[in-house]
Order: sequence, then C-alpha cells, then structure tokens
Amino acid sequence: MSAPVASDREIPCGNLQGFKRYFKHDFISGLLVFLIALPLCLGISIASGYPPIAGIFTAIIGSVVATLISNSELTIKGPAAGLIVIAIGCINAFGGDGTVGGWTETDMDAYRAALAVGVAAAVLQVFFGIFRAGILGEFFPISAVHGMLAAIGVIIIAKQIPVALGVSASGGPLELLRKIPEFIATANPAIAAIGLTSVLIMFVWPVVVRKFPVMKVLPSPLIVLIVAIPMGMSFDLMHAHSYTLQNHEYQLGENYLVAMPDRVFGMFDSLTTPDFSALQQPFAWKWVFMFFIIGSLESLLSAKAIDIIDPWKRKTNMDRDMVAVGIGNLGCAMVGGLPMISEIVRSKANIDNGARTRFADFWHGMFLLVCVAFIPMVLHRIPMAALAAMLIYTGFRLAHPTEFMNVWKIGREQLVIFVVTLVAVLATDLLIGIAIGIATKVVIHLSNGVSLRSLFKPEIELAEDDGHTVRLTAYNSAVFSNWIPIRRQIERLGLVERKNVELDLSSVQLVDHTVMDKLHEMESDFEQQGLTFTTVGLETHQPFAGHAQSARRKGLWTARRLTVVSELENQSMLEAALVRLGASGFTSMQCVGAGRHELLENAGQPKPMVRIEVIAPQEACEQMMSYLRREVQLKHRVTFAVETVQVARMDAFDQSVPTIPAEAQPNADESSLEPAAH
Repeated sequence: MSAPVASDREIPCGNLQGFKRYFKHDFISGLLVFLIALPLCLGISIASGYPPIAGIFTAIIGSVVATLISNSELTIKGPAAGLIVIAIGCINAFGGDGTVGGWTETDMDAYRAALAVGVAAAVLQVFFGIFRAGILGEFFPISAVHGMLAAIGVIIIAKQIPVALGVSASGGPLELLRKIPEFIATANPAIAAIGLTSVLIMFVWPVVVRKFPVMKVLPSPLIVLIVAIPMGMSFDLMHAHSYTLQNHEYQLGENYLVAMPDRVFGMFDSLTTPDFSALQQPFAWKWVFMFFIIGSLESLLSAKAIDIIDPWKRKTNMDRDMVAVGIGNLGCAMVGGLPMISEIVRSKANIDNGARTRFADFWHGMFLLVCVAFIPMVLHRIPMAALAAMLIYTGFRLAHPTEFMNVWKIGREQLVIFVVTLVAVLATDLLIGIAIGIATKVVIHLSNGVSLRSLFKPEIELAEDDGHTVRLTAYNSAVFSNWIPIRRQIERLGLVERKNVELDLSSVQLVDHTVMDKLHEMESDFEQQGLTFTTVGLETHQPFAGHAQSARRKGLWTARRLTVVSELENQSMLEAALVRLGASGFTSMQCVGAGRHELLENAGQPKPMVRIEVIAPQEACEQMMSYLRREVQLKHRVTFAVETVQVARMDAFDQSVPTIPAEAQPNADESSLEPAAH
C-alpha cells in the first residue's frame, strides 16, 4: 500500500461526503493499522499495570470520540508507550504491581484508583482545550522533551527485559538495568526463546521491508504474532506444567499468556469503574498532573508531527484536538481504559497505508472491537514475552543512539540539556526530570547573557505595517520561555489579518534552538495560508554549531586573517587565486621590502613587493594556504602568515569554497592539511 499522493485535486475532509468518497482508502488503512495496534494495545496495557483489555477499550473509545470531535484527519488515538512510565508508577503508588505475580485484590484496588486519577486528568485536558491553552505545548524546550522521551525508552526497555525472559522483577529503572545479567542467568528458556525470537523479528523485519518493499503490507508486530503464537502452543503454555533443562526445573502455564475473556462478548465483564475515594489522598494529585501534563504534551507534539507529514498539509486545531483527547480519556477512565493520546507510530503507518480522513482511525477501532468481542479466546494465546519484545523495540527507538548524535549536531549545550533530562528522569520521575531539564536550559540562557526578566517577558514591537507586510522587531532574547507571546503576536498580525510578516531579530541577544525550530514551523504555517514569513537580522549572530536550527548568540565571529607578501609582479595572480579559493574580498598594498635572500645577496637593498590581506572562514583559509604551499612557493618567493581575528558579521566573509584546481590539490601524504567538514 502506497502513501497518498498530495497532488489529488480535492483536499479530503472527514465529513459525510468524505466518508463515502474515501471509504476504500480509509477502510483498508484502518485494517492495516489495526494489525499494528492490536498487539501494541495489549502490550502497553500489561506494561502499564492495567488488565490487557484496558488498552483495547482505549483504542475503541478514542477512535469514535476523536472521529466525532477532532479535526485531526490522520492521527490515530490510543494508548501509547510514552505513558507506560506514568501509568505503572501510579499503579505502584496505590500499592499494586499489575500482572506481576498474578492479579490480586490489591491490584484491582490500585487499578480503580488509577482510573479515578485518569478521570481527573481528563477533566483538566478538556478545560485545557476549551480555554485555548493548546499552545502551551510550545513552551517546553525541544531538547528537554527529547531527553524525557529517551528516558522513557530506557525505562520501557528496563521493565520489559524481565518479561521477555520469563522472570519476575520489580524496582526502579536503574536497579533493573543493573540486574540484567541476573535476569539472563535465571531466564526461563522456553519463554526467553519466544521473547528473543520476537525481539529479533522486530529489529530484522524493517531491514527485510527495505530490501523487499512488497512486504511492507505485513507489519512487524503481526509477523511476531504469527511466529510467537505457534511457539507458545508448541510449549503448551495453555496448561500448567514443568520441564527440566540442564538439571534446572522451570514452570510454564497460562500466566505467560495474555489474560483475556474466555467467551464471546466476555469483554463486557471486564468493564471497571473508578474509585473516586482515591482522589482524597494528596499524593494522587501528583499523578493527576503527571497524566495531564505529559499526556497533553505528547499528544500535542504527535499531532503537530503528523500535520507536518500530512500529504495535504491540513492543519489540526490543537485546542479542539485536546478537547477530543480529554473527552476520550474521560470515557476511557469511566469504563476501565488506559489514558490515550495521538499516537505517532500508528499515525505514521496510517499515512503510509493511504488513509485520507479521520475515518481510518474509526475503522481501526471497529476492527479492534470486533476482534476483542468475538475472538478473545484467540487473543489469550498471545505470549506476553512477544508483547514485551515489541515494547523493547519501541523503547529502543525512543532512546536510539542517533538521538544523541542528532542533538550533538545542534549544539553541545543541547546535548547537556538532553542528557541531564534523561538522567534526571531515570533517577527521579518524569515531572521532576523535565523540570530539571528546563532549569538546566534556563541556567544556560542566563550564562549566555539573557536577563531574568526577558526570559519570560519578550520585547517585540510593531515597526511597520504597509497593509500587505507587517514588520516586527524583537529585543533582548527569543527563547523557549517567552516564545508563546511572540507566536501569538505573529499569528494575530499575520495569519489572522492575512498579512505577510517579517521578523527582525538583529537586536536580540540570544535565539535558542527551540525558537529557531519554531520559526521554521512558522514559515510552513504561513506558506500553507498563501502568505510569507521571513526572519532577518540573524547575520550578526553566531551559531553554537553548524546545524541550521542551532541556537544563535549575538557577538563577534571567529575568522582567520591571511597575510601574503610576494614580489610585485605576482599581485594579479595571487589576487585572482585567493578569490577563486573563497575570498570575498582582499586588501592589496604595494610596498618595498627585503627578505633573507635580499639581505644576503643585495646588501639589504629593498625591492618592490605587494602585501595582500584576506579575512575568511577557517576552511577557506586552509584552502588558500594549501594552494600557496603547493603551487606558489615552488615557483615564486612568497611568505604568508595567518592569525585569528574577531569580526562583527561573518556573512561578509563566508563564501562557498570552490573545489581546488587539480594543480593546487595537496599530495596524498599531506592530506591532513585539508580542512574538516563544517
């Protein structure tokens, strides 16, 4: 199934006409997303300490509510791995441990208490959207958010490795990571075989799909189930028994399978109501705000990410979508479901599968409803080790090593924020961890000269309005913590009043990475409306790294000054060569002088000379020196010197460096003279 083509003349809309017109596309995509969602809903629910069917309830309710309320056409609503850490933390806080060691009365009480927490958080989300606070998702610094998500990935991996190996374990993420060798040593071989095989499939299948694109129609979670269920049947997991391997006795039984209803329509027996008395306990409200803040943030970020890759560039009303998520969560919590968000992996699959409107989300929920209502006995045969493998892969993607490299490329200070947030979340919890990450960012901004006042109160004024273009000038700083008022003014004067906007940042001391990224998004928003948004004045700011969206600080730039002295007849040749090698200009001065050769042979008689000065970036300067060594010094008397200087504007000197002519290329044995890539 190929992704939709944006060149379709009409923009699909999820109304009654769109339901009929795009039924085939949405129905097929809903079916394919269902194949991905089914095992993930079960696995996320179990990992969260809820009954397995709770995740199915969430996806079903989310698919109906979001279709009716939200205008987000391609997002899939349902349980997400990013909320596992909060959900299981809430269950633990109320004394439960989920399915670890069997489902007990204490686990049921903790589950019902968590549902009450979910209701309270959902009400906050509804008000959050009604009062048009969806823009608050713009506040959080990007590196801190990515650090939080990476930490969530590490926690998911730490908690699911014991499940994939068939051993019981509890404790914090750092403790679980330290115990991995112990888990491997005490693993149940039969369960570990299922878990490791499933992990291998999850990692290998994307490689297979890249080599054989026709296999893309079969998602990796489905392949895992096709392999893992027969493996579970061969180990006879439906019946309790023991086996001996290398003089060790191991137990097998239904406790290693997903607990599901044993009859058709048995799902209705699993409906569970919240225990609102739990909200009388003060610590419960910590978890209310955790679900509210992190769930809302993840949902907003996912919806924005999907808007960016929507082939028709449709724009989600974030406030309306937040109301839909809140009402959906309210319904989920009232019947025993997990919290839901806009889930990015399933949403991306929805696009790839050719979905056109929000009814693809609806159909994916209906397939889940039919499946859990009519064949729960089949779902009972899914090994939990297989579901754990899927979550391990999800966690690995969240904490992928390339995330560290991507952040490093944006700037070293971003990597500091990323790592501090990651470690803080692992050592404390999500709320404290993200707060520490934000505090780290604030400290870095203060150290870069941002005043405490301008951190939260931007200075931006209307400089000019000619009826077609609005020119705004910002002062002091443009950073994550004061971005929301800046964005509101840009939207009000530009998108609302249908005018182009030019933002002058020449008087700003610091523009951080988050704002640089938001400015790029703003360009796309204006472009979608047939308007233009441009940023000027950044040529006087020095980036912290070579990345286009790295933070920028106003100040002097580091450049190189190359001074060349040679005989007067070489002036034209040298000037032309230096310009060819990247000089945007030069200063030439005729003079007289005597070098060591003249002092020895001509009794110090001076001769006509030329002195040429060039200011250039380091890369271009290295090219010029290489040329002078390899070409000019072999034929002419020439001396040159280089020094580091500070310049006010680098754009005056930063020219593209052309390829060095063949005759000026350095020899292979001295390739170290070549400048490194910027």
